[in-house]
Amino acid sequence: MANPVEQFKIEPIVPLEIGGVNVSFTNSSLFMVVAVVLATAFLTLSVKGRALVPGRWQSMAELMYEFVANMIRDNVGTEGRKYFPFVFTLFMFVLFGNLLGMIPYTFTYTSHIAVTFGLAIVIFIGVTIIGFARHGTHYLRMFFPHGAPLATAIILVPIELISYCSRPFSLAIRLFANMTVGHIILKVMAGFIIMLGIAGIAPMVFLGGVTVLEFGIALLQAYVFTILTCIYLHDAIHMH
Repeated sequence: MANPVEQFKIEPIVPLEIGGVNVSFTNSSLFMVVAVVLATAFLTLSVKGRALVPGRWQSMAELMYEFVANMIRDNVGTEGRKYFPFVFTLFMFVLFGNLLGMIPYTFTYTSHIAVTFGLAIVIFIGVTIIGFARHGTHYLRMFFPHGAPLATAIILVPIELISYCSRPFSLAIRLFANMTVGHIILKVMAGFIIMLGIAGIAPMVFLGGVTVLEFGIALLQAYVFTILTCIYLHDAIHMH
């Protein structure tokens, strides 16, 4: 049986080192570029005709646009509209990364904690900057809920601070863990089916069902990653 973890191995395509730092162009980098190209081509070509009665591809593009726009409207409010380009780009990047990884012989870059944490830390820093830019030092009230007795500050402030600083970790680990575990399960089950030969027909049907479920998880995790970003953005703009 093939090693189920082998699929996550990062291989350099164009080895490169600058100042002692390895900045090689890898298979992970390649599929990030592929995801960006595919997402850009999909959105550009889908709305190129701008038909009054949209076709199948234009309808899909408009559906994604409205989906993210409604997510921002419901969770951030009208003040979140200026951040739509970033949130929409984030959603498409994670979505295409998840879906690309479901194709055999591709690479799932969202299954690497370095990638998901990189996205999460950018969101965390950006949201924190927005919070302080809008509220100044009053943003520190995030760590002490309004109306709470002053005597509870010694307990509440550390709890709120830890909760706030754990956001990028929970955001990154959730996506990384779900994509990694799902692909390992698929690889292990596929390996058993190959070993069973003709007797693997029944497990193959089950594997098909799990594969469909994994496609659903790929969509769900892109949604969860994006909606949590919207929630953090809401806290930065409106506080709590």
